[in-house]
Amino acid sequence: MKEYVPLEPPEEIKKCPIDNTFKIIGKKFTVHIIRDISMRGKKRFNEFLDSVEGINSNTLATRLKEMERNGLIKRKIFHEIPIRIEYTLTEKGEDLIPILEQMSAYSMKHAPQIFFDGKTRSFQKLCGRDPKSL
Repeated sequence: MKEYVPLEPPEEIKKCPIDNTFKIIGKKFTVHIIRDISMRGKKRFNEFLDSVEGINSNTLATRLKEMERNGLIKRKIFHEIPIRIEYTLTEKGEDLIPILEQMSAYSMKHAPQIFFDGKTRSFQKLCGRDPKSL
């Protein structure tokens, strides 16, 4: 039996890449907003309020500002009456879609209780394709 040897990060890595990703997307509701833009086609403030479970308007406003500052989303203002604002994913935000799809596939495989009938379903069966990969 081989002895466990912990991996040492390469010299050029100062911090943990997984931890760094959590610093970008780990705040409460950030992943839900990305999910709603990418998978549910939500784009507007009130749509997020209606679809992100448990979020309030102050938290939503804060998260949207943080996500825009972090380069995950961009905001487009339509100069209409009333003014309309829509949010879309940037390339950096779109790069998270395969990660979210893999998380979804993992949950469907290992936590079938998320479905009303408790039966396991694959991402492929539910969505008609395999999850995207990076």
